[in-house]
Amino acid sequence: MEFFVNCNTSTLAPYTTPLDNLRAQHLYRRLGFSASVQTIDQAVGQTADTLVDQLVNEAINAAPIPPPAWANWTDANYPEDDDAAGQLRRQQLEEFRTTYGNALLDNNLRDRLSFFWSNHFVTELDVYNCNSFLYEYINCLQRNALGNFKTFVSEIGLTSAMLRYLDGAFNNRNSPNENYARELYELFTLGEGIGYTEEDIIETSRALTGYVNRGEVGCTMITFDPEQFDADAKTIMGQTGNWGYDDVIDILFNERADQIAFFICKKLYIYFVHPDALAAEAQPIITGLANTFVANNFELAPVLRQLFKSQHFFDETAIGVIIKSPFDLYLNFIKETDFAYDDGTVINAVDACRLIGQEMFDPVDVAGWQRDRQWINTNFIIGRWLTMEVFLERFFQADPEQFRALAVSAVDPADSNTSNPEIVVRALVDKFTPKGLLTDQDLRNAIDAFIAGVQENYYSPDFIDGGLSLWMLGISVEVPMQVYNLLRHLTREPEFQLK
Repeated sequence: MEFFVNCNTSTLAPYTTPLDNLRAQHLYRRLGFSASVQTIDQAVGQTADTLVDQLVNEAINAAPIPPPAWANWTDANYPEDDDAAGQLRRQQLEEFRTTYGNALLDNNLRDRLSFFWSNHFVTELDVYNCNSFLYEYINCLQRNALGNFKTFVSEIGLTSAMLRYLDGAFNNRNSPNENYARELYELFTLGEGIGYTEEDIIETSRALTGYVNRGEVGCTMITFDPEQFDADAKTIMGQTGNWGYDDVIDILFNERADQIAFFICKKLYIYFVHPDALAAEAQPIITGLANTFVANNFELAPVLRQLFKSQHFFDETAIGVIIKSPFDLYLNFIKETDFAYDDGTVINAVDACRLIGQEMFDPVDVAGWQRDRQWINTNFIIGRWLTMEVFLERFFQADPEQFRALAVSAVDPADSNTSNPEIVVRALVDKFTPKGLLTDQDLRNAIDAFIAGVQENYYSPDFIDGGLSLWMLGISVEVPMQVYNLLRHLTREPEFQLK
């Protein structure tokens, strides 16, 4: 059993103090996959009200990924030769993984949320194994990420990926399949055992019949076949009638609005604020968000605006308490360094995530990745260290001077050519860890990692006191390698694993 400590007693009242560096970084690490020094500098001094509205509005207005050439392909579009068809499918999939990886880097809250929803409305690509189904599914996630949750639930259930994954494509009037009906209530809207009965699941499965048009054959989009629909009366949550798919969604949201709102707001809280949503301190926050959700007819944007502008979200105890997922680990680093990257870097990051437990488009099961401490075990932590070293080495080989540029951007402008290594180390530590390192000795170890390999007499006799020095950040040839060594050291520190 996992134990987390949530001592956040702040409320949903607006956070009105202009953002400092700590809270600006916190906002971007949670609402996107972090940000460069320059973006954080621009955020410092703004109010949460202004900046959150900007980020939410950008997310609402962001266009989804344009359809690739194969967006509507069926098996008939692929070569008859199995090997050639398999190679083409793999090429398309790598292309789309790269495209979506770039979207995660580029689109802040919109694709932070589309990725969140992919772990809520879970499908697994290796089950349905169809690239056109995948595109339709991701398109649905992106279009609805900050939209109306009732509409979202309705649309996601009719994607071919979901119909195939949870057996809706095999649900017909002669042989109802309960799989999707069960997960609709248990995982997608209400929570296990809350607000529904086994009889509701049975009756709901009958109402969801009919979406089986060639669904069991290959990569053909699944549509409704009225001949396969159960047209007899069903009783769902106390309501009796000849219910179909749309009726199920209406009954669910009419009869169980409060339960849906609390369940979804709890998941948003866990993802964006703190792993412990059971704490007494968290309950009034989740309830307040749920009230907002219902009052706004299940529109997501008002809930997110309220949460991200709140004192609770910006409370000191909410900062640095979530363990980075694999995608956080690599994408945050790419964004925070502002190092030059290309599609090859993106696909390398996607591949590295798979090695340490998070494969894009393939959560572990229908319940999704459970996050936080799931990401840290003996194998995964070593994998994190070693893969981060590979990325660092590649960035360094591509352009060592970008390591100096990172350090110069991290320090105050007045220190751009400082002779004090401690100033540089503190600035980079503050950039890459939510609240710095735990102890003074940890900071000393980081300084030692930075100054190692440079002759002691290159610095002043006591550089911490700012004496004369031959070493200068802006010109000393050793600086790029020093920053590289410091980052290698920091990426193995426990604090680096947090956001």
